[in-house]
Amino acid sequence: MSLQPSEANSELLSPAAGDKRLLLGCSAEEGERADSPAEAAGSEQDERAAALAAAEEEEEEGGGGGEKKLPPQLTEPRAASGSLETGPKNDISPFSSFISTISQKQEDTGSGSSPTEFVIADIKNAKELPSLGHDVRQKQRTSVDILTAEMKVSVPPEHPLPIQTKTLIDFREDIEKAKLSGDWKTVYDFYSKTFDSFPEINTAFKKNIDAPFNSIEDCGVDAKFVNAVYDALLSSPQDIQKCVLKGIINGLLQEWKGPRTKDDLRAYFVLIQNPLFSTTSTFVIYAHLLRQIAALTEGDHHFLIHWFKKISQKRFKQVLDRLLQFISLRLFPAKPEELPPLEKCSWWIPSAAKVLSLFNTSNSLANPSIVPYMDFYNSTLDHIDLMEEYHNWQCYGNSQRFSFCQYPFIISIAAKKVIIQKDSEQQMINIARQSLVDKVSRRQRPDMNMLFLNVKVRRMHLVSDSLDELTRKRADLKKKLKVTFVGEAGLDMGGLTKEWFLLLIRQIFHPDYGMFTYHKDSHCHWFSSLNCDNYSEFRLVGALMGLAVYNSITLDIRFPLCCYKKLLSPPIVPCDQNAPVGIGSVTIDDLCRVMPELAHGLNELLSYEGNVEEDFYSTFQVFQEEFGVIKCYNLKPDGDKIAVTNQNRKEYVQLYVDFLLNKSIYKQFAAFYYGFHSVCASYALMLLRPEEVEILVCGSPELDMHSLQKHTQYDGYQKTDLTVRYFWEVVLEFPLELQKKLLHFATGSDRVPVGGMADLNFKISKSEASTNWLPVAHTCFNQLCLPPYKTKKELKQKLTIGISNAEGFGLE
Repeated sequence: MSLQPSEANSELLSPAAGDKRLLLGCSAEEGERADSPAEAAGSEQDERAAALAAAEEEEEEGGGGGEKKLPPQLTEPRAASGSLETGPKNDISPFSSFISTISQKQEDTGSGSSPTEFVIADIKNAKELPSLGHDVRQKQRTSVDILTAEMKVSVPPEHPLPIQTKTLIDFREDIEKAKLSGDWKTVYDFYSKTFDSFPEINTAFKKNIDAPFNSIEDCGVDAKFVNAVYDALLSSPQDIQKCVLKGIINGLLQEWKGPRTKDDLRAYFVLIQNPLFSTTSTFVIYAHLLRQIAALTEGDHHFLIHWFKKISQKRFKQVLDRLLQFISLRLFPAKPEELPPLEKCSWWIPSAAKVLSLFNTSNSLANPSIVPYMDFYNSTLDHIDLMEEYHNWQCYGNSQRFSFCQYPFIISIAAKKVIIQKDSEQQMINIARQSLVDKVSRRQRPDMNMLFLNVKVRRMHLVSDSLDELTRKRADLKKKLKVTFVGEAGLDMGGLTKEWFLLLIRQIFHPDYGMFTYHKDSHCHWFSSLNCDNYSEFRLVGALMGLAVYNSITLDIRFPLCCYKKLLSPPIVPCDQNAPVGIGSVTIDDLCRVMPELAHGLNELLSYEGNVEEDFYSTFQVFQEEFGVIKCYNLKPDGDKIAVTNQNRKEYVQLYVDFLLNKSIYKQFAAFYYGFHSVCASYALMLLRPEEVEILVCGSPELDMHSLQKHTQYDGYQKTDLTVRYFWEVVLEFPLELQKKLLHFATGSDRVPVGGMADLNFKISKSEASTNWLPVAHTCFNQLCLPPYKTKKELKQKLTIGISNAEGFGLE
């Protein structure tokens, strides 16, 4: 047998859109020949794909109004011919209409003459299957784990698996021999047999065929063997790739009914990693695989989630990229005719999203995460009607109707910002409209100022005036913000608002003010645990953060991530005013981001090998200094009488962390929480991760100075002027630390807005001052005033001095 290796696998399977056909990648001429064993094998593949399509057709048309029917089942396939020869690479011919195929097979089932004939289930009398949420069909399958004892008795025992005959070393030797000789028959037989059914997959890849491996920590699959088989598959002849797809179709058809076993889950675990599912030609089979995985029971999903954690980062990312690509190309196909009509496969995207959620959960459970959470973003969704998705989710929740908002980890932070901004704008409009209606109903003359949140403050009493204004105008917080400084002429076009934020934040977070403590080791602020009579100023800070998000202002605030985690606990303010808020699930890792030295000491306690009780002589107490007085607090009832031992030290550390990050600052943080949510009360917050809230408030730490150069505006300069060219040469050569200082000097923050440098509206203006002067910044307008320095050396010297010695926010 001499098979020619294929250069690509892009011509494997594709369904035609207009006539409900499925296409497999061979040419029309080849499809018309019926006397070759190769064409007979291709015909089997046609039949199997047609059977999958028939199952889909029965679901759409046979049920009427969502009734689900069981698909046809396929009998054992015949063995591949040992004398199979292939000609040059061709496209596989299109199928005849699958309805005709099924009808013909129904007529032939009585003779029983061919082992590849379809056995059609009695569709009319088949039991109707319940619906699974989000358009994903629930199969008539149950997990053995959730069956009652009585039901388990009737479950047929698992059939013993065949004896494994090939090892990883044998397989690699076969591949090398095939490459040298050009005879791929042995390799073809291995792939054809391995992927012909779920039991065969287990036979090939299960570490120990006799062992059940019913552990969530070990799936029992030989990952190295699976990886080697899939790596070789991509460079194998096209006929081998086709036989693999044919076998997958057969296996999926056999899996429509019967009790679920761990071997079935192992087969799904192996198949989801198949690299052939990277082109639209294989999407029909891929969709059915995803559908079956999505419809598994919660218990089965639990196993898969933990097994996915064992996949290498490279393979995990590849599977993730294929799933995201599948969604993108279903939404915006490059060639629509290659895919069936969207109305005929409305379950494709919900199934893929469900499987993606399993991988996202697996990634979240892994410590550290396998891939960054941003890798789950699908930027294609930035181009759909996100507000329609959001409103569907608000109206229908997590049932009945699919929405991408049910799976927010797929939506990028830029798209979420759009949702939040438009939702905020709509709330602003509604509040302003209501104010206008109220004025008219009382026969009062409307005033344009009533459409805004007008804040008037004195510079010398900034905090107290701001607190009074926001408290008095609490009903107007969701209107567009406008700030006026008393005694100063000026129209707020955005600059005064930003200046108000910058000055207020700088004053509130000053160590002398006593509200927040700055930790130099972690470079972040944390809430002061000192008790006070009035926590309204903490509410003011929360409202400021909410107003910043609401009005798209980036703040220069350094809170640790656990602050934003607590801010979303819960994301919607509870109706019960006595319900606790801002109590996050915190760990020693969260403490490490606030107080790294203390966290290190606690970790040392956990790993100490000696006698903790005798050597540390500690009890379940915490000691804190308040106004020069040492106070002690029990971590649990009678904590002063409970010694810390080797047995209870984990409990001690957890209670210590919870006390520092939750209990000791509860009143302060609760006020902060209610202040933030008084402005940002929106269901859109439920879409956000704590990291994303931080980015919305403070911006992204990722700097792209080339992008800043591209989007910079000029006043008095041209981008080709010598001084401007010198400037960018110097800035691009700066280390990251100086680049951040430049951004902080010019804008008041060293972070970038969610929309990137383009949203910064950075401007370089020509200063008429002497070149002996340093550059000047107007942070309210993100503007840098640059004298026309004559040399690059002089510009670098003056710019470095200016950005390195600016105090506070660099305000002029």
